[in-house]
Amino acid sequence: MLTALWKRAETPSEDVAERDISLLARGLTIRGNLDTTGEVHIFGHVAGRINAGRLELGRGGYVEGDIVAKEVLLCGRLKGRVFALNVTIAAGAILEGRVFHHTIIVDKEAQIEGRMPWRPLNFFETLTDLPKET
Repeated sequence: MLTALWKRAETPSEDVAERDISLLARGLTIRGNLDTTGEVHIFGHVAGRINAGRLELGRGGYVEGDIVAKEVLLCGRLKGRVFALNVTIAAGAILEGRVFHHTIIVDKEAQIEGRMPWRPLNFFETLTDLPKET
């Protein structure tokens, strides 16, 4: 599942000159699943699962749920889990949950309550269903 999602995100159509970037502005709330093969920047509130090629949770943004992406930048607040090859947790970010990653960068002054277990590349390539929360 993840491999197919990323392969589609990495092969842009010939008529698209720029990357597909979606923006969820402040004041916008989405409940449910959010799927994109491109990039999404979140400054509002999402309650549910997000599948994306790349995700940026901006300052003031809040996600309650799971994030599945190739690359994730957390600057806002997350209550949930992240499944991503590359994760950056910026200063001022607030994380309550787990981050399953291959590489991670955590800036000073990031607030983290949870675990950040490392996973090999093949974990993400063969991941079809998310593990149950424990």
